Formats: sequence, structure tokens, C-alpha cells
Amino acid sequence: MARTRDPPAHSLVPVPSRFFVTSGKGINKTSELNAFDLALLQAGIGEQNLVSVSSVLPIGIRQIDREPIARGAITHCVLSRHGGGEGEVISAGIAYGFRVDGQGGYVAEGHLHGTQKSLKEFLKWRMEEIAHFRGVELRRIHYRTEELSIPMDHYGVCIAACVFLP
Repeated sequence: MARTRDPPAHSLVPVPSRFFVTSGKGINKTSELNAFDLALLQAGIGEQNLVSVSSVLPIGIRQIDREPIARGAITHCVLSRHGGGEGEVISAGIAYGFRVDGQGGYVAEGHLHGTQKSLKEFLKWRMEEIAHFRGVELRRIHYRTEELSIPMDHYGVCIAACVFLP
């Protein structure tokens, strides 16, 4: 099978050089939207304008610890979100891993009514599918998940995000 090369990068198209992974959960009596806002704040990304992106880790990107981002910044991320109501157990999370050949990596997001354990099984399967579709092998897969048992008369939301930075 012949190897294909990526086309030359266009100078105006941003390619992230760093990323961090974060998560949070929120509970609120009033609404699921308020619970979502609380989850974003707990994750440290509640003061940014989030833009959802798909799941490719560029060549040379490096993982960093979570860092503050300017209020109102346009912030690209792979976001997993799941909400629910009283008495439910919900989970949201992401998995990520790098290709063995050093050509970047991938992120998978998922959510479900159920536990983190079940979610991790799903995310593992999803990462295996991503690698299989592309005919590549991945190094170790990393996970970041949240689980929440929502109390009576409340709404709850779990989130997990892979946040891309320049």
C-alpha cells in the first residue's frame, strides 16, 4: 500500500500545537442548561466560546496541564456532554491516543445512561474502530470520564473535553 502524504499546510488554517483534557459535572434544581453551565465552569471552560471540532490530533501536538484561557476566547474542543434528570446515572467522557507511526492521533467522545465502566468499554471499542478504519495502530489509550448519580428533584450534566490550543 502506497503511503500518502498530507498536502502542504495553508498558512491561514490554524493547527493546534497543544491540548489539555478536562471534565466536570453539575447539578441544578432549575434546569439542565444551568447544570451544563456549572459542569463547564468546573471543567475550567465555562467562560469561553466553545467550537466543536472532530477528533484528529495533529502531528507534533503535545499534551499540557489545563491552563487558563482568556474570557470569551474562541476555543476549539472535542466535547462530550450528557444530561439527565432525577434518579438517573449518567456518564460522559473522551478517549485519546497517538498513532504508533508518530503521525498524530485521535480522540473519541461518548456518553450514556450508565456507569463510567460501561462508558470506558464503549470508548475503547470506538478507538479500536477509528484505528481499524484507518489501518493504523495506536499506542496506549487514555481516558477522561465523569459519572453522576442525579439526586431527586434535580437535573445533572457530565462533560469531558479535549481542548485545543495554538
